[in-house]
Amino acid sequence: MKSCPTSINIPKFIKQISTENIKGSAKTILSSNIFGAGCGKVCPVEKLCEGACVYNFLEEPPIPIAKLQRYSTEKAIEDKWKLFERKQSNGKKVAIVGAGPAGLSCAHSLSREGVDVTIYEKENKGGGLMTFGIAAYKVTPEFCEDEVEYILSIGGIEVKYNQELGKDVTLEELTQQYDAVYLGIGVGLTRNLGIKGEELEGVVDAIDFIYNLRDKGYSYVPVGDKVAVIGLGMTAIDAATQAKRLGASEVTIVYRRTHAEMPCTQHEMDIALLDGCKIKWLSAPKKIHGHKGKVTSLECSVMELGEPDASGRRSPVETKETFTLDVDMVIKATGQTPFTKLVEENELENKSGKLVITQDGRTNVAKVFAGGDAVNGGKEVVDAVQAGKDGAKGILEFLGVVDVAVEPAYNKSVVSDAT
Repeated sequence: MKSCPTSINIPKFIKQISTENIKGSAKTILSSNIFGAGCGKVCPVEKLCEGACVYNFLEEPPIPIAKLQRYSTEKAIEDKWKLFERKQSNGKKVAIVGAGPAGLSCAHSLSREGVDVTIYEKENKGGGLMTFGIAAYKVTPEFCEDEVEYILSIGGIEVKYNQELGKDVTLEELTQQYDAVYLGIGVGLTRNLGIKGEELEGVVDAIDFIYNLRDKGYSYVPVGDKVAVIGLGMTAIDAATQAKRLGASEVTIVYRRTHAEMPCTQHEMDIALLDGCKIKWLSAPKKIHGHKGKVTSLECSVMELGEPDASGRRSPVETKETFTLDVDMVIKATGQTPFTKLVEENELENKSGKLVITQDGRTNVAKVFAGGDAVNGGKEVVDAVQAGKDGAKGILEFLGVVDVAVEPAYNKSVVSDAT
């Protein structure tokens, strides 16, 4: 169970499936992770539940936990099983900023306890990263809409779409109107590369690239003929595979470390390779060249590995050797940046833009809690779900509401290391 950040009781739900108790299995999963169906599609299970399966030690394939999880939870969503009852309203009101996994997880947990929740979401749909930031071959927009609808079906949750914090509503207004506020604002666009030529036409942000694919559709998103993708996380793989499927003749992933240090899973890597993507290991972007304002090539430095850094991986060190890739599009997928300006405008304590919270999820601003990517800088969807549960637990305690719906978190990694 500890291989899952939300502590799903994996042996129990598998046993329930084996005894044809599909509804019981779905409840076991969704009680711990209300995004259990979506996480079954997008979680890096090689590094989590399936990676911890004892069959690995017997040199046997692990139990297909993700497939089993999807089986029962998708059935619950499809048939609209009512697995949770909302308690009678207790008069407490909470505002949540962000209808992503953290915000919706928090909202569902609070609503189960009779708290009235209003979510302020800047987009026109809920789901956050699940809806707008992940390639469609993993999870379709239609499925995301169904999952969000299922989560909201418990009642007691109002979502106000097209409402952006700092633009359409202020934090001060929310703290005045509600008993508590939870910030599940996530993170923003990709970090800048910090090299010459980054401003050229043809250099795009991976988050923007995938967002436009999800929001506008394939036929409305331009792609280059020869594409370089910088980075090798899940978003980089998504951008690379989508570029290839959009019609790029060549897609080259540029990564500054080796296979042993890559942040994506082998499964993700295999998908990219099957799609025809190439990988340049021990390579880092040095300069983007252009002509008449458009990208023409990417100059890269050959790297070598030095001593381990803070992540525990060996640091890439630049050598004097370089090479050049002829490309007409460069997609940046090197991690996302926090909403530093928004955070500082609201005088929220932060560390390099990441919100600082206490063990119970409080920020330095009275009545304001936070969690998820806004705190940890960007982890997996399942981590955001747990952060939402943790935030709900802290809010329920703060409001003096009896806590029975929220299970204690085994994983407190969402708490900032600055506290």
